[in-house]
Amino acid sequence: MDNRRVARRTVLAGSVAVAAAVAGCTVPAPPSSAATADPAPGRPIAHSAGRALLMQFAAHPDDDLYFMNPDTQRLLDAGVPLVSVYVTAGEHTGKNWIKGMPETPPDKAAYSSARHQGLRQAYAEALGAEKFAPWHKRVVSLAGGRHGEVDTLVHGGRRVELVFLGLPMHTTRRYMALPALWEDRALELRTHLSADSPVTRASTYDHGQLIEVLAGLLARYRPTVVHTLDPDPDIQISDEATRKRDSEQPGYSDHGDHTAVACFTWAALLRRVADATAAGDPVPSFTTTAFRGYYNRHWPKNLPPQALAEKAAHLVPYGGDPSWDCGNPSGCGDYGVGGDRPLTNKKGWVRSTHYRWPAAGPAVAEEPGGRLAAYGVLGLRAVRWREVSPGSGRFAEPEDLGGGPLAPALATASLADGRVLLFGVRFAALSGRGGANRRELVLLEQRSPGGPFLAWRGLGNPERGDDRGRRIGAPVAVTAPDGRVHLFVRNADKGVSTRVRAADGTWGPWRALPAQEEVQDGLTALVDASGRVHVLAAGGTAVRHWVDGAPEEPLPLAGDPVAAVPSPGPAGIQVFSRAPAEAALRATPGTAPAFDGYGLLTAAPGATGPVLLGRDQRHRVQLHRDGRLHTRTQGAVPAGDPVLHRGAVAVGMGADARPWVWRP
Repeated sequence: MDNRRVARRTVLAGSVAVAAAVAGCTVPAPPSSAATADPAPGRPIAHSAGRALLMQFAAHPDDDLYFMNPDTQRLLDAGVPLVSVYVTAGEHTGKNWIKGMPETPPDKAAYSSARHQGLRQAYAEALGAEKFAPWHKRVVSLAGGRHGEVDTLVHGGRRVELVFLGLPMHTTRRYMALPALWEDRALELRTHLSADSPVTRASTYDHGQLIEVLAGLLARYRPTVVHTLDPDPDIQISDEATRKRDSEQPGYSDHGDHTAVACFTWAALLRRVADATAAGDPVPSFTTTAFRGYYNRHWPKNLPPQALAEKAAHLVPYGGDPSWDCGNPSGCGDYGVGGDRPLTNKKGWVRSTHYRWPAAGPAVAEEPGGRLAAYGVLGLRAVRWREVSPGSGRFAEPEDLGGGPLAPALATASLADGRVLLFGVRFAALSGRGGANRRELVLLEQRSPGGPFLAWRGLGNPERGDDRGRRIGAPVAVTAPDGRVHLFVRNADKGVSTRVRAADGTWGPWRALPAQEEVQDGLTALVDASGRVHVLAAGGTAVRHWVDGAPEEPLPLAGDPVAAVPSPGPAGIQVFSRAPAEAALRATPGTAPAFDGYGLLTAAPGATGPVLLGRDQRHRVQLHRDGRLHTRTQGAVPAGDPVLHRGAVAVGMGADARPWVWRP
């Protein structure tokens, strides 16, 4: 890392001096403040009116295909329009070569063009069109007089727009440009021009200008679903040879560009909400999902063969082949990714899709009188939807509970008197340029059952120091029969930390559960019939299990978070999971019903046995109850994983940023 103060504004056309821990996204430099909306509740929320649009932000061409699929494809299949933004030109070394091709001099403009062509081929096939279908290319005006390229394809009533900003990956000194731009308050980068682009004049960007451009795109397209990369990747200590082999930044489990672009994207989301509310407009109505990147390399794979084959197939047209006649003189794809290479790549990135804050949602509670209340995050703020009437399955407009900017995952716990506690992870600071970059756990406590809430309260962080504190995961919480509330969160050491609220409302200190092995995010917590508190987490060699804070015997290895219900017997619970890269469900102890699929699972006790909720192999919502399998085939397009309420009702978020209810 080059920590020298920059006395004058520097313009570079490639990657900058930064071998830094981008995952830190900070260096010792003068702090700056990020624009954020007032977290006080009570603001109006924009009405989506059934409109849906997915907007995703990637560092490089192919990040979306490797890390955001199959989620992106499922929304496209359902007819949701897509706008995909690529921050860098993807020019890398300028070499687009595979064995058998003649050696040619590096050509960054041509390689960038070939990768853009690969994306057009991939998304043409994703829409069901011929891979060489013609796209409409145009120059788009961006904030500050800058320009970008937008390629558009409409096919079968569905629409994809690809937005290319063209920032460089590297400088002439071969360092990484985007991480430096996040960290350096005085740096400017000049864009690369792709060989086939209608953009013919380069633009320059500094830190604030990139945020301004991304926020402007958010305001222009008004997405209801936003996909980002991971702003806070895991700490990953590797020797230098291993780190370079894995293409990871020093100390963290992801590429430096991924982390920097994710930080810029989240800063732009904050800016978008702040600009809207400052202008007196409603809070923009969008949900967010952040996707892990090279994290996939380090954990058991979670996509079964059918889902994996489909995901990998979308990379084939992106990779292309030098023999193809695609009409682009610069090349017909990113050849090193073509054919079966994604599946034979030992890094295994394509074999999993993981979320940064995995949690089913929205969180659901039942209010006095029987109507449902759903809690989620819209526009980075907590909101509450209430059922119009008990059992109606229709929700009124969202009520702003404030508290932002929040990560997507919320957890709830219900007190004995019916009041709800709401837990989230707050971006307490996201400044860049040497400023603070901090996360904290926060609590919103209901004043009376079904009523208003007290002020937001900070619960701190189990980690000391901002860098480690950014690695915390999605919170989970349960209420024990003695009235104590147990809050759990994955920590920076990839273990589990807990904090307990006494029955009188006072909170104890953070403490770590006894270490067993490193575990993934996506914890499961429940209370058995004896009042014991169980926590389960999928690890690298087994599912790890704690009871009342003490380690128990490990359970069989799983590729994803597990689900569990109280049950008779010495274990006190029955656990449902899927083996890595397998679709079949299994139970420990006992036998699981036929419930093939992948992704997050939810389970609840039922009249004749456990009720199960999840996704099938086509990513459709499915529910198993009383020996019957039900598949949801109508209604709002689901975005994210739904929750199960009282073993009979599934509640999820739609691509239109509104909750839906399914009572099969």
